[in-house]
Amino acid sequence: MTHLISIFILLLFFTATAAFSADTGRHAYTPNASAVLADEFLVPQNAVRLAVGLRPLAWDPRLASYAQRYAMQRLGDCKLIHSGGPYGENIFWGSGSGWNPAQAVASWAGEKRWYSSANNSCTAGRICGHYTQIVWRATLRVGCASVNCEGDRGQFIVCEYDPPGNYIGERPY
Repeated sequence: MTHLISIFILLLFFTATAAFSADTGRHAYTPNASAVLADEFLVPQNAVRLAVGLRPLAWDPRLASYAQRYAMQRLGDCKLIHSGGPYGENIFWGSGSGWNPAQAVASWAGEKRWYSSANNSCTAGRICGHYTQIVWRATLRVGCASVNCEGDRGQFIVCEYDPPGNYIGERPY
């Protein structure tokens, strides 16, 4: 009988929890959410690094926190403005709110076609610094964040890299 009462109490608890979640319309706390987000940024960037023989980046919660604070500053305008902080930085803007980390990374990594390792430069009139930051040999850590900007202005995504890269005259790898 005690066993049945315990089961009943557990069922009552789970039912009440589900009803509360449904009433509030809020998502339940997911302890692994930050780990999943980290992987969504890390996996594509580390694939780009692996393609040129570099070791993988490690996720840094301190950098992710910095990225989140800066992304929140862009919440009102969604402008592609760099933070001017002490880290290497890649920023991305997309119209709407359905962008994911892999798409931002693909945008940055796509600049590889404009990077000449023979000349250590970008094709004239093209940008390749986002790509070279991802593959900067000395960079060991990354942290990223994403916000949906107010007023349906789009989505802002930022990654911070430490140590920073893109030093003029130095090769990324």
